[in-house]
Order: sequence, then structure tokens, then C-alpha cells
Amino acid sequence: MFDKGSKSSRHYEPSSVIARSGATKQSIIAVTGPMAAGKNYICKQLEKEGWASIDADILVHDAIEIAKDRIIDTFTPYAEEHKIKIARTDGTIDRRALGQLLFAIPELLKVQESIVYPIITKWIDDFISEHEKTIINATVLYKTPDILNRCQKILFVTAPLLTRLRRARSRDHLPYRQIFRRFWVQRNLLKEYQKTGIPVEIIKNR
Repeated sequence: MFDKGSKSSRHYEPSSVIARSGATKQSIIAVTGPMAAGKNYICKQLEKEGWASIDADILVHDAIEIAKDRIIDTFTPYAEEHKIKIARTDGTIDRRALGQLLFAIPELLKVQESIVYPIITKWIDDFISEHEKTIINATVLYKTPDILNRCQKILFVTAPLLTRLRRARSRDHLPYRQIFRRFWVQRNLLKEYQKTGIPVEIIKNR
């Protein structure tokens, strides 16, 4: 369950968000928030009102697969230093191992982003062009300003820490240390979106 500001979840109406989004012929909303806050749930509610949703976090996995050769070539020397094998025997990337490497060397995250973000940006551009009302579901959309600046509104979804921890552990089966690391990295996420000048509405998810 979730609420908007001080309102309870039963008062939340997706159509009210649409009305305040400044809907034009082509309307674009960003749905964002920290890990395991409930962004997918909000998107599903808006989809019932006719919005088309694209999950940029899922696109990251697809983009990594497309760019796997470049990623493997770039990251293997670092992985070998930490005794991490990021490439499987079939040539695909072991995403869990890649995550361990990025956790060990956070600076490599920017390198990965420089490889995959152009691919993701193109996919989102194509998706937007095919729909009149688009929801972009992404945690770090502020890192792709060309896409974010096309949004008329940002819905920032949040939830209590313990709720998020339970969801993340159940969904992703990650070690607590890695989950808390992600939580810490995302601690200033709201500020990043508030700096954009795009209207931000906070949705409190229980």
C-alpha cells in the first residue's frame, strides 16, 4: 500500500497524477525512487489509465548483453585482480559476478554506464516515439539528462527502510551487505531529481 503525502492509499487515483502532469499530445512521466521502493506497482496502476511503461532498469540487463564483448574486454583485467570471473563458458556475462566487481571497484560503474547508456537512450527514444503517454521507470534517470528533460513530471516513490530491505532480500537474494551498499549509494537520490527543476511529486509506498 502507498500514499501521496499524508493521504492514505485509498485516496490515490492514477488519473489525478495524469491531470497534474500537464498532459499534452505526447506526455512523459518519470517514475523513480530508491531500490525496492515499489516503482513497478505505481507503474502498473498508471498503465490501467492507458499509459505505456518502459523499465529502464531492465533495459540495462539487455544492453549489457548486447555490449558484452566490450564489457568483458574492458573489465576482465580488473576482475582477474579480484579473482572474479565475469564471463561464463558460453561467452555470456555473469551479472552477479559483474555486480561483485562493481561493488569492489565502484569507479568502474561509470565505465559501464558510458558503454550501456547510449544503447538504453536509443531504446527509450524509440519507445517514446511510439506512444502518446509514456512512463519511464528508472532509478537513476538523472544520469541520462537527454531523456529526463523530456519528462513533464517526476513521481518519486519511497517506502520505509525495513520494508525496502525485506523486498530487496526476497526479490534479489543479495547479501545484506550489498543491499545496504546500494541503499547508501542512493541516499541522495531525491536531491538529484529536485535539482533538475522538473516538478517532483513524492509517493509514499507502504
